[in-house]
Amino acid sequence: MIIEVLKSKLHRVKVTQAELNYVGSITIDEDLIEAANIIPNEKVQIVNNNNGARFETYVIKGERGSGTICLNGATARLAQVGDIVIIMSYAYMEMEEAKQYEPILIFPDGNNKLIR
Repeated sequence: MIIEVLKSKLHRVKVTQAELNYVGSITIDEDLIEAANIIPNEKVQIVNNNNGARFETYVIKGERGSGTICLNGATARLAQVGDIVIIMSYAYMEMEEAKQYEPILIFPDGNNKLIR
């Protein structure tokens, strides 16, 4: 049996931009996507802690070290700059592999920078 499990999570990052007139996606600082083992064009689920919105889109690589979390296109309607979001990616695994898998959990600081 194959199931879908949490692969990676960027926990409580701050939205820095919202660009309505852009082809849809989310732009994420390259440092953050590397730390979370997320790749450009990967589908992610986003949960907005401020308004409860939950939505899916795909990742665009943002400038390394910028702290960018930018909602593009229609997703820009689902958050405001300053909102706190959780970004999650998932993977399909065999049941036995999933039982052993530990998701990558990243907890950046208040400026979306990695805590080292």
